[in-house]
Amino acid sequence: MATNGLILYAMLASKQHEKNVLIFHQNVFDFLSCLFLAIWFSLRLCTIHLTGSGGYWLCTIVLSGVFLSTTLTGSVINLAMVTVERYLRVVHPVWSKTKIKKWMIYSAMAFAWIGPIIYSVARMFPTTAVRHGRCLAYFFYESEAGKLIAFYYHIFSYYVLILLIFIVCYWRILVVIRRQARVMAGHGVFGSSGAQAQMQNNVIKTMLYVSVFYALSWLPRYTYAFLQHMPMAINNTAPVASYYLVTIIAFSLHLRQSLRLRHQVQSSQTGSTSTDSLQEDHRASQCKCQHRAWTWKAWHWHHGGNCGN
Repeated sequence: MATNGLILYAMLASKQHEKNVLIFHQNVFDFLSCLFLAIWFSLRLCTIHLTGSGGYWLCTIVLSGVFLSTTLTGSVINLAMVTVERYLRVVHPVWSKTKIKKWMIYSAMAFAWIGPIIYSVARMFPTTAVRHGRCLAYFFYESEAGKLIAFYYHIFSYYVLILLIFIVCYWRILVVIRRQARVMAGHGVFGSSGAQAQMQNNVIKTMLYVSVFYALSWLPRYTYAFLQHMPMAINNTAPVASYYLVTIIAFSLHLRQSLRLRHQVQSSQTGSTSTDSLQEDHRASQCKCQHRAWTWKAWHWHHGGNCGN
């Protein structure tokens, strides 16, 4: 949350939020996800005996984590939009300049909120109830088949499909940049070869950061959920241990990025750091809050509950 807050401050102070609307929107999503995560987990730690209609609404609106689920899903959708937008601007520059309008960007941002809200609410109300004073969210499905369909739809739409978007788009961007570098080298333009090489390195780093961090952050959660849906009894030790292992790795990398970001924010006050480097650091750490959210949900599952999504 502190990292996203620093990036938001840096973008607002440098007026880059007007030029990089989707990047700024991504930071807003991640900041709110971390905030809702802290609130949700604090409430889950409290022993609240739920009764009556008040207990039901407290369960569905607050304890179910529907706000956290909405911002996490919106963050994933917005990250895919950032990737597609960059793909269009690099691979189809002429088309994107003439066809992509500001209202389209703002409409996509609105969809990143409206879609997850509808999706989370539509899943939450039919499957959430209070039993014996406890809130059981995303727990009561009409049939086992419906539960499996919802699970596989979620894992395909928000994991497999998103990873494919990352890989395909950034790979195409890298191919175009390399082609441009070869054309310029063939015409004897050597002055910009260093800039082209740096651009290729940035694309490769971005592709690795986004794809690998996203895959690692969500893989333990989906592995655990997949094992939970298996009919046979399983040992929870391995999937739960994988959560904590990835958590340690994520926090170590995030600490390194946070220290680098602090240095860049201090340098940016003297005008020596570009916003692109801040965006690169954000891409490297934006999955941390998502992984931490599902780590705590796995902890809750492991201790006898079900937290949905």
